[in-house]
Amino acid sequence: MRTDKVDGKVTAERLKTWKGRREKIAALTAYDYPTARLLDEAGVDLLLVGDSLGMVILGYPDTTFVKLEEVVHHTRAVARGVRRSLLVADLPIGTYGDPGQALESARRLAAAGAEAVKLEGGQIQAEQIRAITAAGIPVVGHIGMLPQHVREEGGYRIKGKTEAESELLRREAEAVVAAGACGVVLELVTPVAAERITRAITIPTIGIGSGPNCDGQILVVHDLVGFFPWFTPKHVRPAGDVAGEIRKAASGFVEKLHRAGS
Repeated sequence: MRTDKVDGKVTAERLKTWKGRREKIAALTAYDYPTARLLDEAGVDLLLVGDSLGMVILGYPDTTFVKLEEVVHHTRAVARGVRRSLLVADLPIGTYGDPGQALESARRLAAAGAEAVKLEGGQIQAEQIRAITAAGIPVVGHIGMLPQHVREEGGYRIKGKTEAESELLRREAEAVVAAGACGVVLELVTPVAAERITRAITIPTIGIGSGPNCDGQILVVHDLVGFFPWFTPKHVRPAGDVAGEIRKAASGFVEKLHRAGS
């Protein structure tokens, strides 16, 4: 791991002080050393080794196939490239069923270089969050659409459309706060509900597909730079065409060699 940490290092405690800050928290996923180093050098505040690596790196159909060993492997790689960003790693499905298991899994990610861990769920995960934070490992919560439950829900569905759903999400967020989390991701939550939650709680909200009024935003880096052309979420407007550039470079390489051999 690179140990030459720069001034202004983002820590979990520092992240909490950015609640309500005019400048939004900028967060992206990262799964390897060069990407992590580039994003860190670009000033990204939070890097997440997300279980989204299952789809964009490993070719799985969804996150439910991801194993802890795979997240540990990628966390080690990302940690070698991080100096300033807060490095968070996902606890994959089946690794935090009770407080003891959650703590053991979190410790493995921390040993690999994670400075915080993220898990999905609100009130049902309160004891797990408490156990992890009590051991000195910061936790980022995740409510709204929970990708690890995509099969149960039959797809990626927007949350908070009704008053009852919005109120439930607010209570979920408050449970995450009370358990000691340093931030919470709001995924596919209606903008109205996301803004309501953001105003109601004392830790930063980081939205993904949840409107502009969260304290920060996170995207899968492959979506941002156009590196996964086979699927682009509706809430993403790619800022690059990495896939196109790779195809262009590779096609040119092939064509050059074929011409040379003719």
